[in-house]
Amino acid sequence: MSTQLSPPPVEKIGRLKTARRAFRTAVFRGFAALLPPLMTVVILIWLINTTRYYMLEPVTEAVRETLVLSLADIRDEPPGAEAGKNTVVYENTEYRRLENGTWIPLKVYKRVLAATTAGSLPATGTDFYRRYIDLKYLNPYITIPVFLTIFILFLYLLGRLMTAGIGGIVMNFMEGGVRRLPLVRNVYSAAKQISDFFFAKPEFEFRRIVAVEHPRKGLWSVGFVTNEGLVEINHVINEPMVTVLVPYSPLPVTGITIVVRKSECIDLNITFDQACEFIVSCGVVSPAQRPPQLRSARPAPPEKK
Repeated sequence: MSTQLSPPPVEKIGRLKTARRAFRTAVFRGFAALLPPLMTVVILIWLINTTRYYMLEPVTEAVRETLVLSLADIRDEPPGAEAGKNTVVYENTEYRRLENGTWIPLKVYKRVLAATTAGSLPATGTDFYRRYIDLKYLNPYITIPVFLTIFILFLYLLGRLMTAGIGGIVMNFMEGGVRRLPLVRNVYSAAKQISDFFFAKPEFEFRRIVAVEHPRKGLWSVGFVTNEGLVEINHVINEPMVTVLVPYSPLPVTGITIVVRKSECIDLNITFDQACEFIVSCGVVSPAQRPPQLRSARPAPPEKK
């Protein structure tokens, strides 16, 4: 005799769906709460690693090699050395023989030996001195604060020179040389335009925040006016055009550059920070409502006669 299982009641199915929906909602809310600090940590790690690989390590390498050239005391065979002995005193300095037959001061050898695991000692006197200088002079607890201090001071002095106009002459001279290089000039020109957009001209770029109909009529997007339109388009359309950067949510570092009619842009009475908050939050954080000083240059439709 076979028994037939009865289907679960409707109430039980509804409770299961509600529980799954509540679980998904909690997961999404937890992800939303974790995403901002996670993105902050990722960006900070990227900045730290970029500074380390492309600035700190090359500077440290240059300082290390300079100190090796000025401090290294490596001898082929100091007077008084005897066969079978690994140490000798010469000019009040005790030297130690290395495996390749050269001699270095015993204090350098002992300092490196104390900080090196067995079987991984440097092979040459130059390598011994590189390790010795790292241990004595280039400790990260010293080099990183000193590097940051010098770098910030350099930026301050460069900014003062640029403000005074002296730095501009030097930069123009350097740019003139860079722009003569066939491949480098294209990369430098693009990087220069991006840096100028974000740092050199904020008074104009960031104050022109507009709403444009993108990607089609009836859908409005927030964008930043970056420049006047292309000359060829202005000539064909026979109307003033503007170039607008439309960033994508939730990462405004990506976006699209479009050229639109100036009359089809609506100037928004919001700050750059408020626009970024609106874009990053996907519209959840909306700028505070103020007396609308929104100004649309769209021409009024002609009156019907």
